[in-house]
Amino acid sequence: MDTIILDILKDISVKTDSKIVLVVLDGIGDLPNEKGLTPLESATTPNLDRLAVNSALGLMDPIYPGITPGSGPGHLGLFGYNPLRYWIGRGVLSALGIGLEMGPNDVAARGNFCTVDSSGKVVDRRAGRIPTELNAKLCEKISSAVQEIDGVKITVRPEEEHRFVLLLSGEGLGPHVSDTDPQKTGLLPLDPVALDESSKKTAEVVKKFIDIVKEVLKDEHPANMVLLRGFDKLPNIPSMREIYKLNPGAVASYPMYKGIARVVGMEVLKLEGHGELLEEKIALFEDNFDKYDYIFLHIKKTDSYGEDGNFESKVHQIEAFDAVLPRILDKKPDVLAITGDHSTPCVLKAHSWHPVPVLLSAPYLRYDPCERFTEKEALKGSLGRMYSMQLMPLMMAHAGKLKKYGA
Repeated sequence: MDTIILDILKDISVKTDSKIVLVVLDGIGDLPNEKGLTPLESATTPNLDRLAVNSALGLMDPIYPGITPGSGPGHLGLFGYNPLRYWIGRGVLSALGIGLEMGPNDVAARGNFCTVDSSGKVVDRRAGRIPTELNAKLCEKISSAVQEIDGVKITVRPEEEHRFVLLLSGEGLGPHVSDTDPQKTGLLPLDPVALDESSKKTAEVVKKFIDIVKEVLKDEHPANMVLLRGFDKLPNIPSMREIYKLNPGAVASYPMYKGIARVVGMEVLKLEGHGELLEEKIALFEDNFDKYDYIFLHIKKTDSYGEDGNFESKVHQIEAFDAVLPRILDKKPDVLAITGDHSTPCVLKAHSWHPVPVLLSAPYLRYDPCERFTEKEALKGSLGRMYSMQLMPLMMAHAGKLKKYGA
């Protein structure tokens, strides 16, 4: 069914001068704290409140009720693709996000530097979020120790903080290998297992790689081991330019989000300096607004603080975004959507299955009684409960970019 919808959208999409802006506050959805408030409800957000009064709100399921999304599927849905059909492994997104070139036979995985105790059990899946500078030194140390295994070229490159990319290049590699990340502390890293016959060589190479890295990192602290997940090859996904007739641009700092933007055909704008600073992102957005008719603006720290269980910092990040929101509004986009790719409740310190609030500011909206951009207010919104993949057609329609379907 989803391919039929994309075919229809491709047929009825038209090129216009109207502009669409999608702001993703990563992991924005949350659960109440001991005071009965979520970070959105706790934050002081006068600009978001004013915008909400004149917008339409609702709640979105990134994939399907009860299914907890990863960041890749969460964003694919926001870009109008059914994440249950179009699967992209995290490794591919990270590899493309840091600018690695992938051939059709290459397999990429996303890695975490982690901390294990003397028994080998994981005590910190992120090694205390080591700085990227230390990450780069550790990647160089691993690269010096291993360049090839069984005729397969090994490339290890830093991503951000504790994250790195493993790229395997060679013949006979399949992408279907299980994660080695147990997803919980107190457990041993898992062995890589081939999930089909074609991926046996990949699993064998990865197992040998991990054994080498374990020896290389044994005297390091806190990053004395690695966890791998999201093995995949380059996917075949139609671009947003092809389907929606858009000229899309992306403002994102974390490699994974730059990677998924590139996969769907966006031009990723280059951030200078420390790209996660809101000021740099908003300035880049302002400087390039006239060049694109669709801009994806990604804010990461709301998710990071949720994963850390840092309620107050998540509140402060929301307030920081509220302070720069007028600069987005000053550019007068024809359609503006503000939402998240998933929920990251501070109490869970992880992604969750809870729906995310969505705000749509656009022409020709129906009456909406919402007064704030919060989870509770979104329950009253005229957009109702929807899937995230339905947001893109709504934005296109409100921007006047969809022709009538049928006679």
